[in-house]
Amino acid sequence: MKLFGHPDSGHALKVKFFLDWLGIDYNYEFVDIFSKRETRSQEFLKASKFAEVPALIDEGHCYTQSNAILFYLADKFDVFTNAKQRQACLQWLVWEANKIGLCLPQIRAHKKLSPQYPDFTLSQGAYEWLWNRYQHDVGVLDNELNNKSFILGDQVSPADFALSAYLLYTDEIAIDVPENVSLWLGRMPALPGWQSPYDMLKGHIG
Repeated sequence: MKLFGHPDSGHALKVKFFLDWLGIDYNYEFVDIFSKRETRSQEFLKASKFAEVPALIDEGHCYTQSNAILFYLADKFDVFTNAKQRQACLQWLVWEANKIGLCLPQIRAHKKLSPQYPDFTLSQGAYEWLWNRYQHDVGVLDNELNNKSFILGDQVSPADFALSAYLLYTDEIAIDVPENVSLWLGRMPALPGWQSPYDMLKGHIG
């Protein structure tokens, strides 16, 4: 098994943190996501049809899209205890991809990366729309986490790794999170396998 990622990708963080929590043996390769796509390794380009991280190779098959990879790994390693839990997790994975996973990565890229990479700069209208989306979505998440340790209850699930990934970067861009979300985020680094994204996904260019 081999994972491709980069420390500025919360999508890659989801998968690597989950693999490390599982305690699975695998190989990891840093991909310079700011390089031209055609300069990336042929192995990576073959594994990732969209030339994006994360990408996973397992038993000769290639997998892309972070939440799809999480769901695949959860099935492979028998993470779910029953069909109800599996379905509840899937619902949150789909929700995340169209909610927090849509707005927050773009807000973060605008605030953190656009000074060096102008392509990440958002118009004022786009930023305001995404910010309003974020405020609504993080509010929904905060309500769901009321009196819960994790999104499905007392036990962590793949959905927690998906939902938390970009929120674990909010300190670096000075974005506040509501109380229940903050308490939940504080539990994630206490899980086995945790390192900061910049340690977990580190690599070198060249």
